[in-house]
Amino acid sequence: MIAIFFIGDRYLKYLAISVNNSYKLIGNILTFTFTPNYFIAFSLPIRGIILESVIFILIVLMAILFLYLLIKKKITLFFLGLTAIMLGSISNFLDRLNFGYVIDYLYLKHFTVFNLADALIVLGSIIIFFHINKKTDR
Repeated sequence: MIAIFFIGDRYLKYLAISVNNSYKLIGNILTFTFTPNYFIAFSLPIRGIILESVIFILIVLMAILFLYLLIKKKITLFFLGLTAIMLGSISNFLDRLNFGYVIDYLYLKHFTVFNLADALIVLGSIIIFFHINKKTDR
């Protein structure tokens, strides 16, 4: 399921660049529109080589942890959350490498512009948060 979101994100990014129009998905609330994002998630104003280096290091560290959990066969919610974060991060990082910015395409009125990769990162973080809190409640 997470891989489908990753592939869907890559396709929607391609579509956003290819199509020069905006499309209303849910009235005026949610719009599909190409928006280059030179900053970090949700357009927070952090950018440049420092941002790219930090993202790269985090992806490598997540990949190492991912492989460790895979080898130990600890398929848990933590593993699922980590997978979502890693695939979302990789998708956005590929944009930064290819274009110098992240391709955002979902404009949520009165909030921000984001993409499915951002949603994967947030979802993965929520899953890990609940998994960690579930373990500490025992």
